[in-house]
Parts: sequence; structure tokens; C-alpha cells
Amino acid sequence: MTDIEQSHKHTQNAPFLVTKNQGLTIISINRPPWNMMGMEFMDELELLLPKLKKDNSVRALLFTGEGSDNFSAGMDLKQLVEKMGNIRDISALFDQRLRVLSAIENLNKPVIATMFGYCLGGGLELPMACHFRLAAKEGCKIGLPEMDLGTVPAWGGSARLTRLVGRMHALDMILRAKKIDGPEAYRIGLINEVVDNDKLKERAIELGLELATHAPPNAISEIMPVIIKGSDLSQEESLRMEREAVLNTLGTPESQEGMMAFLEKRKPVFKDKD
Repeated sequence: MTDIEQSHKHTQNAPFLVTKNQGLTIISINRPPWNMMGMEFMDELELLLPKLKKDNSVRALLFTGEGSDNFSAGMDLKQLVEKMGNIRDISALFDQRLRVLSAIENLNKPVIATMFGYCLGGGLELPMACHFRLAAKEGCKIGLPEMDLGTVPAWGGSARLTRLVGRMHALDMILRAKKIDGPEAYRIGLINEVVDNDKLKERAIELGLELATHAPPNAISEIMPVIIKGSDLSQEESLRMEREAVLNTLGTPESQEGMMAFLEKRKPVFKDKD
């Protein structure tokens, strides 16, 4: 058991479970069947993410939910109601969630989310901060239903959804509190793959292991901010970031191994990031 796993043992009361499969770390929301993301979930995740970022043996991350019913129905509304009387508490709570999702998005390691059953509110906003989203073919209810609660998305949902699917689809989903299924989410560009329900977690692990064991970790950590941050910059600035990433990767043991493997007509073997 790794230090990260040791700090989040598989106990009945743990807000999430952490397991490691080679270079892939799996975080499973542990509040079945709804897998609500309460305050303790975000508190512990905020502490864990810097450790994952620093740990070079962690090369990819996968978010899923315990059981087969739902990824997550979002925030624990009972906890939110308890804080409604103090605007400072509410503001701090949402600031934390924005920090945590930004940390996921900017981890510079690929992060995957499985989407099945309810993926509502925060249960969609967390996957949207991930870099790959795989959804079940049947039974998904994906959406930002905050309008039905008389409010608006609070974890960056409107900004990320608009960037992912465009203004037209974002307005349609948010203003109508619309819930869509996996195939529709794929059609509008919200997810990467639709997978048979009984194969979803297996396929997500397969993708995670591909990214964790076959992809060059130094090159990944260089190119991810170019894509994620560069998409909000001018083309000139984005090209400058790309050039820096090229210079930072050429001549490294990783690039030497990749080029030798190509010349020798074999698959490259990339070691953990130095």
C-alpha cells in the first residue's frame, strides 16, 4: 500500500477510496448509492491533490463512484442549507470547490472520469474538470439542474460547459435544467466515448493504464498546460508555450528512448518522470 493509499484507507466512512493500479490512481466516491460529494469529500480531496501532483509514480488519475447506480448526484444539499445563513461560509465553500476543480484540471497528468447514473450539478462539474470523460450507454442523467433550485451552477459549470459544447448547447442544458443521456452527451461533444454499462469502469481503467504506462510522462506534463491554458490565449502566446515545451523535451532520456524505439521498430518504454 502506498503512502497515498495509506492516508485514505478503505473504511466504511471514508468519503472516497483510493487504489493504485500500476501508474494509475483511482479515486472512488464512497457514498453509494447517490455518491454525494459532501464537505469532507472536498476537504480530503484538496489535501490529496498536491500529493498526487508531486508523486512521480502517479502518472494518471481516474475518478469513479462506488457501486453501479450513480457517479454522483452532486453536492450534499443538507450541508449547503445548514450554511445558508452565513454568506461568508457559503462563499468560502464555493471558493474551495473552484480551487479543487482547477487543481484537477491543471494537474498536468491525465485525469479520466466515468459517468453513469446521476451526473448532476457537481457530479457533472467534476468530470468537466477532467481531461477524458467516458459515459455509460444507458441510464445516464447528465446535467446542471440548478435552475430547478432557483440558483445557478456554482462550481464553474457554466464556464466549462460552454467551452466544451458551445453556447447554444450550454444555454439549452442550463436554462432548461435539462438532463441528457450518454449518447446525446457524445453527440454534442461533452464526452469522449460511450461504453456499455457493464464495461464502463473496465474501459476507463484500460484507458488510464494506457496513459499511465505507455505515454511519456515528461512530455505529457509539458504539453498539457499548452493545451489547457493555451486555449484561452492568443495563437502567438500558445505557439510560444508550445515552443518552450518542445525545447524542454528534446534531448531528454524520454525523447531519446522514443526516437531509438522508432528506429528499432519497437514500442518505447518510458520510465517514471525524473
